[in-house]
Amino acid sequence: MENKATFIIFCTLLLSCFITQTTAKKQIEALSHIYKEKLKNNIGIDRSHLNASHHFHGVKVHPQEGLKESDRIVRLPGQPEVKFKQYGGYVTVNHTSGKAFYYYFVEAQKSEKTLPLLLWLNGGPGCSSLAYGAMQELGPFRVHSDGKTLYKNKFTWNHAANVLFLESPAGVGFSYSNTTDDFRNGGDRKTARDNYAFLLNWLERFPEYKNRDFYISGESYAGHYVPQLAHTILYHNLKANKTIINLKGIIIGNAVIDDESDVKGMYEYFGSHALVSDETTEQIMKYCDFSPNATKQSEKCNEAAEAVGRNINHLDIYNIYAPLCSNSSLTDKPKKTLDMNDDPCSDFYVYAYLNRPEVQKALHANVTKIPYAWQPCSEVIRNWEDSPATIIPLLKEFMANGIRVWIFSGDIDGRIPVTSTKNSIKKMKLPIKISWHPWYLGGEVGGYTQVYEGNLTFATVRGAGHQVPSYQPARALSLIMHFLGGTELPNSSRSQ
Repeated sequence: MENKATFIIFCTLLLSCFITQTTAKKQIEALSHIYKEKLKNNIGIDRSHLNASHHFHGVKVHPQEGLKESDRIVRLPGQPEVKFKQYGGYVTVNHTSGKAFYYYFVEAQKSEKTLPLLLWLNGGPGCSSLAYGAMQELGPFRVHSDGKTLYKNKFTWNHAANVLFLESPAGVGFSYSNTTDDFRNGGDRKTARDNYAFLLNWLERFPEYKNRDFYISGESYAGHYVPQLAHTILYHNLKANKTIINLKGIIIGNAVIDDESDVKGMYEYFGSHALVSDETTEQIMKYCDFSPNATKQSEKCNEAAEAVGRNINHLDIYNIYAPLCSNSSLTDKPKKTLDMNDDPCSDFYVYAYLNRPEVQKALHANVTKIPYAWQPCSEVIRNWEDSPATIIPLLKEFMANGIRVWIFSGDIDGRIPVTSTKNSIKKMKLPIKISWHPWYLGGEVGGYTQVYEGNLTFATVRGAGHQVPSYQPARALSLIMHFLGGTELPNSSRSQ
């Protein structure tokens, strides 16, 4: 009964109450699933902190001669003309098990020999950085509604960096393993270890980036992936007493940081944005136990959670003001594109495009003919074995080691909302260096920011949902440029 009570309050809200799969981003389902599993205490998911010294040994680097050239993508089907180079292919991360990760890499539009290397990771867990980051958020192209042709993203992040997208872990997108256990059972530790192995081998394939400034970025459950990979890099750099990977900073958006703060902050956001009544919010706050050790909730708590579910059932929780996808069918001719608005049906366009045989051939993907269709979020990963309750200790570790840390939040996301992120940062008890103030782009407020002692910056992005670069691409590009440049966000409309 105790586990059942916990399941009712959180899982009714986090999983079953969300809008149907035909109208929702699949990341909703993936993220909700991991919360449900973590709250079912009887399955034994490990919620302890990740420590690289206990788990990360014996990563091997293999010869990569000639593989860069064979990974060069000449042109993608339906692609407009571009001047930058792009690559795609597989990097084997474990020869024994036959595990290989798929990557897509775009050089910077200009100054590719001097601009930094930026890795982007999507979360889930189990969702594809090719599906979301590359094709719907910050990559150089977006997919037209015909599912066959591409158009340019004017605000692609390869204006600011050489950008690397990784489908991880095994079982996500085109990434695979010849050993069933590798993709049936995922976990944070396994993902961090394999991401590090991928990175070492990719840098061997692209040696010109070995000493380049390196940054890691991501959103949602990548709030775990990004810090855990950074922690692993720091561990191996310190162990070797040399810079193996030149890590300079991390940036995470609408990120899963701390379970207690994330869930409580979500309810606070619903109440403060008039999605539920004051009475329901007060009942949630009074009767619900948000601590990660909670095993039983009161009837009053369950009752209020069910009321929340009824009220938000027909919203896109990733963007509480966004329209839903009303027609997922592809069009004969591309619909007119709106640069500043994410098409609510874009998942379907990307799915159609990336499952086209000629597209997979051009990407050098699916070379082993995996026995299932490419999916934006994995349907073959069955179990997630470990997921820490908080990654705050890792953020503090980076700050102590001089690593730049930025956290950003689209302010109309209801899934990991701004209230959740603010609660997580508040737990860190950091002295404020620069107080809360608006930042600007194009003469308008782009969002708000606060800078903390120890090299941590928090920034909101005004009018952005969970996938910030989709909803506010210009503001997202400005944000990443300032992050990579190590400069503060403009504090007046005249200092942009």
